[in-house]
Amino acid sequence: MTATITKAAVIGSGVMGASIAAHLANVGISTLLLDLVPAKPTPEEEAKGHSTLHPVVRNRLATQAISRLAKIKPSPLYDDAFASRIAPGNLEDDLGRIAEVDWVIEVIVENLEAKRDLLGKIENHWRSGIIVTSNTSGISINAMAEGRSEAFKSHFLGTHFFNPPRYMKLLEIIPGETTDSGIVRRISAFGERKLGKGVVIAKDTPNFIANRIGTYGLLVTLQAMERHGYTVDEVDAATGPALGRPKSATFRTLDLVGLDTFVHVANNVYDKANDEAEKAVFAPSPLLREMVARGWIGEKAGQGFYKKIRGEQGSEILSLDLKTMAYVKGKKPAGASLEAAKTAKGARAKTKALLGAKDRYSELAWEVLSATLLYAAEKVGEIADSAYDIDRAMRWGFNWELGPFELWDAIGLAKSVERMEAEGRSVPAWVKEWIAAGNDSFYRRSEGSTSYVYQGRFKTEEQAPERISLRDLKERGRTIAGNSGASLVDVGDGVACLEFHSPNNAIGADILTMIQKSVDEVRANHDALLIANEGRNFCVGANLMLLLMEAQDEEWDEVDAIIRMFQDTMMKLKRFEKPVVAAPHRMTLGGGVEVCLPADEVCAHAETYYGLVEVGVGLIPAGGGCKEMARRISRANPNPEVDLQPHLNAAFLNIGMAKVSTSAHDAKRLGYFREQDRVVANQDHLIYEAKQSALRLVQAGYEAQREEKIRVVGRDGAAVMKLGAYDMRRGGYISDHDLLIAGKLAHVLAGGNVPAGTLVTEQYLLDLEREAFLSLCGEPKTQLRMQHMLGKGKALRN
Repeated sequence: MTATITKAAVIGSGVMGASIAAHLANVGISTLLLDLVPAKPTPEEEAKGHSTLHPVVRNRLATQAISRLAKIKPSPLYDDAFASRIAPGNLEDDLGRIAEVDWVIEVIVENLEAKRDLLGKIENHWRSGIIVTSNTSGISINAMAEGRSEAFKSHFLGTHFFNPPRYMKLLEIIPGETTDSGIVRRISAFGERKLGKGVVIAKDTPNFIANRIGTYGLLVTLQAMERHGYTVDEVDAATGPALGRPKSATFRTLDLVGLDTFVHVANNVYDKANDEAEKAVFAPSPLLREMVARGWIGEKAGQGFYKKIRGEQGSEILSLDLKTMAYVKGKKPAGASLEAAKTAKGARAKTKALLGAKDRYSELAWEVLSATLLYAAEKVGEIADSAYDIDRAMRWGFNWELGPFELWDAIGLAKSVERMEAEGRSVPAWVKEWIAAGNDSFYRRSEGSTSYVYQGRFKTEEQAPERISLRDLKERGRTIAGNSGASLVDVGDGVACLEFHSPNNAIGADILTMIQKSVDEVRANHDALLIANEGRNFCVGANLMLLLMEAQDEEWDEVDAIIRMFQDTMMKLKRFEKPVVAAPHRMTLGGGVEVCLPADEVCAHAETYYGLVEVGVGLIPAGGGCKEMARRISRANPNPEVDLQPHLNAAFLNIGMAKVSTSAHDAKRLGYFREQDRVVANQDHLIYEAKQSALRLVQAGYEAQREEKIRVVGRDGAAVMKLGAYDMRRGGYISDHDLLIAGKLAHVLAGGNVPAGTLVTEQYLLDLEREAFLSLCGEPKTQLRMQHMLGKGKALRN
């Protein structure tokens, strides 16, 4: 179903259109980006003799949009080189080229008449089979399609990407009244499998699902604030992580979205809603109108509900005092409910703790949450078929940890409805009927499936084979072995998965012990081993606290034993006679990278931020990271006449500057991934895809990696790297301590004090790593770096 979409056209090269084109390019889709022809040449174009007939002028808008992609932060591209997959054009000369593509996406101004006019022009060049979609955030799909042929309308639907398209998971798909169901299935499968999206089917209603519920929630929060006199800081304290929402909470979210954009979205519902109570909530806010009139529209204007100012002591964030309309220094709110939520673990527990302590913050949270829950319940059937669809849209589109109905289950369905009714709130009839029928939740789980409310009954959704959940497998008794740091889980077909679950998935003796135990277990009873987990990050490195404590106590034998255990465990993985596949995602740093390096194949999520960053804490990689980079460079250049120095210099710079990839594709560019390593767009499919890699290796007749000698550049090569570091020190780019670390790193990567071209063993390089690591642990400045990282969460460059 997905293979047929290989070429696309995006019409509209604004920020959103260009970013959608970029994400299509990210996944290998050749994309045509079209926009209007400029009215006249720029002075620079005129100076070159270009008129409005010249392609440079005619394609300028799209060309400039493509060139800007590399400057946008965070980048819309996995790799800047992928911009070459996007071809610029214009609507007058190139619209006919859409006949060559499989998918056309309209991303022009949010104006119904403009969109209708464009669709008419598209149909003039359309051929049967081409999917045409609109990226509208709220205009009716059916209204847009008026006047088009039945054949065209059967291929037309809405595909609402959330901004920024690369990073936001939600893709709302909005079929029209006559959209072919096969087209809906096709674009849904493509969105999930190829683009890595969480796909939700929405009804053709104002603002669809996520923006409808999310806008309502933000507006009722603003109204509660004005009614009861809460400050901006108080509202954000009660409506952020304490309520299972992002740190941006309410007002930082509004600043990020832009108050002008938000007002437009709210007005879209206000103009179309028939219910007076609903219209009252979406009615234009005098406060927001005033702020938009002043130009205080959020981050893009430098001020909104918050304003950053820079002073001699650094930058400071001020918040808006709504009484005086002046920016003031914020006060950190404190209260029993906020403290209770802070100490609770997980969104369910945090929300219950926040609501359970009766103070002004819990009252605000209850007022906002209860209103949002009731509104979401009213909209089941109108904006989406099920509570499940609304929950997924809010989790994926607004980054809520739990959707409205999941939260309702968490705080107690019957008990919360009883409170709502006691307060005189109107509870939708279907919710009361649901409770009366003996149901105490909107969800129930059973083996391999989730049941959820759908039109007044539970609908069971079998878990798709591409979605392997370690949590579900463990609940079903599939844990083979485990300790406090890791578990080995049977994922079927002779494959076992090692899952880290220590705090931050940091590697300590518990994880290393489980790796060794897993190798022994898989050797005896399974065919292959995966290393994957479902944590927020794959692994942020080694247990730094333990290392610091041993170093401060000068327990050098203990430090040596820790590093030997790490090295020996990684070599056990590397020499294992059965396939090992690692599946990293998001932050994979230091020791996390070193766990992946011995694997036969890496199957990484596209959003994997990968790097050997030990220099940031005053150390060098010593779990095989340096050794493995030197080995790979030697292996890739078997001809002894080939100069290894340029390749070693690049690895030296990556490690010495603690470079972290901006994506899995960028990790390939940095040399951390090999040709056989794969990138997966959808994180929900990552463990499944890693399992398929392991099974392929098994079926191919896997042979264990053998011991091999490594060609090194020796003392002369080390001198070249050290000279480069010395030049950086002279230029003020690194400190004296950085220079010391760089010297030890160069010594290890070069293979020590031997002649260039010497062949050395892996163990020899591991011994060099460990020696350098131990000596750096004794440095006071390294210990300061370790302390700073543990206390502040960021590197100290002393």
